This record gives sequence, C-alpha cells and structure tokens, in this order.
Amino acid sequence: MTTDDPRLADGVVASIRSGEGPTEAVIARLAARATPVLGQRGRDDAARAMAARLVGLGPLAPCVADERVTDVLVNGDGRVWLDRGEGMVLAAARVPPEELRPLAVRLAGVAGRRLDDAQPWVDGVLPGGVRLHAVLPPLAEGGPHLSLRVARRRPGGVAGLVEAGTASEGMGELLRGLVGRRAGLLVTGGTGAGKTTVLGALLAECAPNERIVVVEDVRELDPDHPHVVRLQGRAANVEGVGEVTLSVLVRQALRMRPDRLVVGEVRGAEVRDLLAALNTGHDGGAGTVHANGPEEVPARVEALGALAGMPRAAVHAQLAGAVDAVVHVVRDGPARRVDRVGVPLVRSDGLVEVRTACTDSPSGPLPGPAWPALRALLGETVGVAS
Repeated sequence: MTTDDPRLADGVVASIRSGEGPTEAVIARLAARATPVLGQRGRDDAARAMAARLVGLGPLAPCVADERVTDVLVNGDGRVWLDRGEGMVLAAARVPPEELRPLAVRLAGVAGRRLDDAQPWVDGVLPGGVRLHAVLPPLAEGGPHLSLRVARRRPGGVAGLVEAGTASEGMGELLRGLVGRRAGLLVTGGTGAGKTTVLGALLAECAPNERIVVVEDVRELDPDHPHVVRLQGRAANVEGVGEVTLSVLVRQALRMRPDRLVVGEVRGAEVRDLLAALNTGHDGGAGTVHANGPEEVPARVEALGALAGMPRAAVHAQLAGAVDAVVHVVRDGPARRVDRVGVPLVRSDGLVEVRTACTDSPSGPLPGPAWPALRALLGETVGVAS
C-alpha cells in the first residue's frame, strides 16, 4: 500500500471536489470504507501515509517522530539535515526539490500563515508545537528552505532543569530565589542555547495565583503554570495591512492586569514598552535576548532602544530600573546549561554595565565580582560552592 494507492487517493479527490477539504477525519473515514479490500492494518497504514502527505509533515514526518531530533532543516536541493543534540547530520530522508515549495506553502497554511511570492518567508507554529520557518527564492538561493524546531520537553520548573543537568542544585535554589523575589529577569544566550526552555522553567516557579501574560511573535513558551495568557503577533495580509507588532501587544498586555509580563524574545522596538512596563510597578517581568554574555546586554538593549528612537541615556536609565538579573545559558556540545548570572550595576557616568555575580559548576555557584549585589538582591544568605 502506498500514498498513491488509487483506492484512497480517488476518494480524497472526490471529497475535495465536493467541497470537503482533506482533514485527518475525512481521510480516516474514507480509509474505513476500504477496510474490506485493504484489511484493518492496510487501512491504518493507508490513512497514516495519506494524512502525512496531505495534512501532515509529508516526508519529514519520520524525522520529527524521532524523539532525539530537535531541529529538521531542509535545503533547496531537498537534502534534510537533523540535529539530535550533537550537531547537524545528513538524514536518509530527502524531499524532491519540485515538492519543496508545495510542502512549504501547505505547512504555512496549516500554521495559519501566508507564504507566496509577495510574502516569501513565514514563521509559525504547527499543530503539536513544531515551529516552522520557511523562505522562498529569490530570498533563498537554490530553492525553498525549511526549518522545523521541535520542542521535546516541558521542563516543569527549576527541578526539571536540575534533573536534566541544565543547572546545579545550588543554581536551582538561586534561580528560585530570583523568581520568589520578583526580580526582573533577562535570559540571554545564542541561538539554540535553551533560552526559551530556561525561561519557561522560571515562569513555572511563579505562584499559582499569579497571572502571567506572555507576548510573542510566534508561540514558543509553554510554562507549566495554571494561569498563562498568550498574545501572538500577526503579519500583514495580502493588502499589506493588519500587522500587529510586539510593541502593540505589550501595550495591550498592560491592560490585562498581568502579575508577570513576559516578552518571549526582545528583538526590536518593543524593548521600549517592556522597559517602561517593568519600571511602572510590574515587577517580576522577564524576556529573552540574543547575546553572547551578560556583559553584552547593555549594548544589545541600547541598539534595540535606538530602533524605538530612545536616546542612549534613556535606555540606560530604564534598564537600571527594569532588570535585576541576567541569566545566561550556553550550548556545550549536546548539553544546554545555565552558565552564569549577572547583575546590572550603574556606573558613575549613569551608564549600566552587567557584571558576573556567579558562575555555575557541578558543586554549585562560584561567586564572581558582583556576588554581593546578587546576595543583597535575594535578601537572604545564598549558598556558594566551596
């Protein structure tokens, strides 16, 4: 039995002509009618293969089904590369180049997004939480390029980070203390370092009676918390109107009585609204920022603030009052771990710098230059490795 078996394919075509699009339910119903011919096992195989081809991930389905895979990358030549936590490897699967664009366009539609010559890139989330990114030529040379990021686990709080080896027991206690003290937090790191995972674990430590409002371009954060409200940005439509930016969403979130305001990834003018919010009584907010280390945060936020027309002095003044600690995560081979925690300090010229307060180790946090400032922030004695 193949995905092109006429006994099921003809039924799907007839269903489409009658105005009923191919869904998993429709395919299952049509396959059930063929049970006397195909048998029960053949029916299930046929339905599964046809669903993967028409409403699922097609030839990429086996790759995503592999529980070790976190990233699936398809280049314009149809070759598929996988990341199982130890770097990219070439997969046996391959997508015929002529099928790449139809697959990308269909997946964009499943994610509720648009992908065509007028909008040649897409960023969305597929059912099941798989994040989709696709780019069409001429932006991408050689053919369409697809990227799938698979969220494999919900850490379930700081305990999950400790269990996974992402943080030591001592660092876990320190992170819980920061959340409990309602510190304004930024989680920094490079692409794929685990920023979203760590931020989700921190949010899971918030009290269950707190209302967390999360603002994201594309939904990624999934904290294990009973009261999470999610706002998601929207791209412009075919006429070029209807765009909803993160800056707009941050302002809307402030009207929704958040106990914690979270911006999944701060990468544009929304930094102005986030900093303003965290300086007006919304303690305990958080976000992620791409940075190679805590010490780079002031320059990074300064650059983002420039996109919003903020003067340098205003950026640093807002940063000083908004962010209490920076949690930096790194990817070390297959491992993703909390590397260190930094604390923003105001210099004599009014500018902010972030200094390392502690660096994690298997035996617990090792104190750094800004350790006294972090200990004062926590308001209690915190353990360090001997």
